Amino acid sequence: MGKSTSRRAVLTAGAAVAGTALTVGCGNGGDGGGGGDETRPATPESPARSGQSPTAGETPAGETPAGGRALAGTSEIPVGGGKIFADEKVVVTQPEEGTFKGFSAICTHQGCTVGSVEDGTINCPCHGSKFRVTDASVAAGPAREPLPPREITVESGSIRLP
Repeated sequence: MGKSTSRRAVLTAGAAVAGTALTVGCGNGGDGGGGGDETRPATPESPARSGQSPTAGETPAGETPAGGRALAGTSEIPVGGGKIFADEKVVVTQPEEGTFKGFSAICTHQGCTVGSVEDGTINCPCHGSKFRVTDASVAAGPAREPLPPREITVESGSIRLP
């Protein structure tokens, strides 16, 4: 007749197997070098890499193209308003003539992309949060935090991301 196995024995054995799998998964592939091409997640500072050259529009980590990527001409951003660049996840505003500001286009409430800039506010379509074009502070909730600033440069009538 079979002997019953305790719950503790099953959990201990499962933990040992999982620990071994994690240790093997974190190894360097057994080449002993520890260097070579590594894959790392994308961060705002560096794109994901896997030993490949950057694709069009990307630059290697730590490098920026001369002048950055053009978003729009200054004439495209209305005074007292702004324009959303959803692909770049940035909104550019012109609170007063000749002053341009960049902010994240991701709402701080639940991560939706803002949908419009009207009547002096940047507006999120998901839950109705509104942010002031002057400084991205909350004009109406449910968001409680302002939109984070994004670096932009303005040169020769062009607004660029560095």
